[in-house]
Amino acid sequence: MIEVQDLVKDHGRLRVLDGVSLRVARGEVAAVIGPSGGGKSTLLRCINALEPFTSGRVQVGDIVLGPDGAHGATLLALRRTVGMVFQSFNLFPHLSVLENVAIGPRRALHADRGAAEALARELLERVGLADKLAARPEQVSGGQQQRVAIARALAMRPAAILFDEPTSALDPRMAAEVLAVIGDLARQGQTMIVVTHAIHFARRVATAVHVMHAGRIVESGPPEQIFANPRSEVTRDFLAHVE
Repeated sequence: MIEVQDLVKDHGRLRVLDGVSLRVARGEVAAVIGPSGGGKSTLLRCINALEPFTSGRVQVGDIVLGPDGAHGATLLALRRTVGMVFQSFNLFPHLSVLENVAIGPRRALHADRGAAEALARELLERVGLADKLAARPEQVSGGQQQRVAIARALAMRPAAILFDEPTSALDPRMAAEVLAVIGDLARQGQTMIVVTHAIHFARRVATAVHVMHAGRIVESGPPEQIFANPRSEVTRDFLAHVE
């Protein structure tokens, strides 16, 4: 489903990604953990063609990205295949919750208003927000805004969703609400890459865990191996400070 090969990303003289490779099969949940500044968010942005990379290769389904990035029909196909949920919610403040979710299918998929809004209602019910359709973003909590953002990503019917620290701006109760929604998606077979510091979530939900440090993946494996018997000193030190 998603394959990253020898990905390098230079920012001036700084090497942000230094030969990153990983594979995520359809239906898998890959958790990416590690110290801050290790390149985790940049990796997601390169997979989704939000940032160019210096060398290497990204393949999402049949879509192949190189250092030249994605343009035209390739970029449109990628946007329809991969959704992304950011740390900040990035909702349109002048639109209702319902309109925020329906706008993607209407503009990108050319769905008519009725079909787009029916889908939005279905997805908002799925994330527990059926009673907030008419609310504006500032009228709901941070956890609810992030759940709207997840519904908005799902509205494009993506094959995969990338989550970039989706709970970092939330208090523990709101974070638990959002992680519960992501856990439900995992049980329903949604392919996902989740950059997170929520170790309990990664341990419980992920099918594979990748530890990033200094632009490299220093260790990969199933959660039970990574958390119970880490092989890398970086992993051991990181877990000692977060658990």
